[in-house]
Amino acid sequence: MDSDIFDYVIVGAGSAGCVLADRLSEGGASVALLEAGPPDRHPFIHIPAGVKQLLHNPGVNWMYASEPEPSSGNRAIHWPRGRVLGGSSSINGMLYVRGNPADYDSWAQAGCRGWTWDEVLPFFRKSENYVSGGDEEFRGREGPLEVEDYRTVLPLTHRFVEAAQQAGFPLSPDLNGAEPEGVGYSQMTRVGRFRGSTARTYLKRARGRAGFLVETDAVATRLLMQGRRCTGVAFRQRGRDRTVRAAREVVVAGGAVNSPHLLQVSGIGPGEHLRSHGIEVLHDLAGVGRNLSDHYVARVVHRVQGAVTMNELSRLPRVAGEILRYALFGNGALTFGVTSAMVFCRSREGLASPDLQLLFTPASYDVSRVLTLENEPGISLVVCPTRPASRGTVMVDGPDPLARPKIRPNYLTDPDDVRVMQAGFAHARRILQAPALARHSVAEIRPGPDVTAPGAIEEFARREGTTLYHPVGTCRMGTDPTAVVDPRLKVHGLDGLRVVDASVMPVLTTGNTNAPTIMIAEKASAMILEDARRP
Repeated sequence: MDSDIFDYVIVGAGSAGCVLADRLSEGGASVALLEAGPPDRHPFIHIPAGVKQLLHNPGVNWMYASEPEPSSGNRAIHWPRGRVLGGSSSINGMLYVRGNPADYDSWAQAGCRGWTWDEVLPFFRKSENYVSGGDEEFRGREGPLEVEDYRTVLPLTHRFVEAAQQAGFPLSPDLNGAEPEGVGYSQMTRVGRFRGSTARTYLKRARGRAGFLVETDAVATRLLMQGRRCTGVAFRQRGRDRTVRAAREVVVAGGAVNSPHLLQVSGIGPGEHLRSHGIEVLHDLAGVGRNLSDHYVARVVHRVQGAVTMNELSRLPRVAGEILRYALFGNGALTFGVTSAMVFCRSREGLASPDLQLLFTPASYDVSRVLTLENEPGISLVVCPTRPASRGTVMVDGPDPLARPKIRPNYLTDPDDVRVMQAGFAHARRILQAPALARHSVAEIRPGPDVTAPGAIEEFARREGTTLYHPVGTCRMGTDPTAVVDPRLKVHGLDGLRVVDASVMPVLTTGNTNAPTIMIAEKASAMILEDARRP
């Protein structure tokens, strides 16, 4: 491969990279796809309920952590990112959430021409095969990405949807359709009973095409440059240093951590910072690694009675029945994702669109262990400010391309994020105290009924809050001097180089980020092929 030249070299086989590989090779181009991790053979990748086994598994996970910061209790917060074919789509909670139309209109209004809701909707539709119904004006039927409603819904989830309506939130029959506000049931990326990662949907289609090559265990170490043009990628594979060349373009699709880090170790980024860490500056681009934004959340938890929760279903003897049910019928608890219903709502009057997402799970977790279910029955409602104003950084910490960057999210450093979180707690408690759920509630156990003052809620959120695993923005799209890529996702000031992943989002979308990242890759693929046809 060292002497081979492909039309396109893609770095990262994650949510975006697998889409790019499929669409570009489908268009007749030769494509080399580099993935730092292994093939997606781990059995728990493919069983939806196996996500708990993946979040701390270094075999498929980069296992990043944020730097301890006063704004979030001086804790190093675990930041799992997929290091396997399919990337984070192989280890995430499988929720399919597009966001709100206003998200994309705001991108366009900020200078990202071509990214209005009306312009991105065709790519959402192109990407998906929503088998459960929905309005065809909004939903796709023929895309590679299989999207389903939950196959099994516990009664407590129905009670939550009822309680939210009692608390004043309208029912949306499809939160990814015409009504992206109110309360509705979750949708998942799943292929039958199995996880529907981009590796098992898009990449599966690309395999076997002429001129298409996937290299796993291939960690990109440097972008190869000739003057202002990117011509290839250096990578390390099983202890051997190798290179691959691109006749047309290199597309970096490593995500909000790895994409800015690869640019920085290649000499592309904020010049002063790179020089201070012994890196020769090839292109001084101030925005690389800045503008980090992530969803920081806190949970309201109730002990419940009179209804079954996931806590009981995960233990013997019931779990044995659930395993048999999954094996025979492909439904039951092992098909569950991490959230079965959700509410999109506003923290105050006068907002153009929702700025809160409340995510319900008929389960409660040990606060000291990620996704470890408690022994006693419980339910959880996650409070997520969806458009945080706080901004952080992902910055190189030295010239070694295999060293970890420093991740500083700066959670809750903007006072308005605290206000939105407090408003979210008020909404969450109104729902959980509504009649449909009140009859099952024994008590609020976190943060507890005595934690009511705004300052006490803030202190709880700083002490126990965590990431929802949605980092974006570190290679921001825009036209101003601090943007990294232009609206066609080309790196400003360079040729032959694009970034296509969640790092290009100017701001977070209203909800989970996997579906928007796949849309970005669909739209980018169309732009890349369009540019290739131009004289």
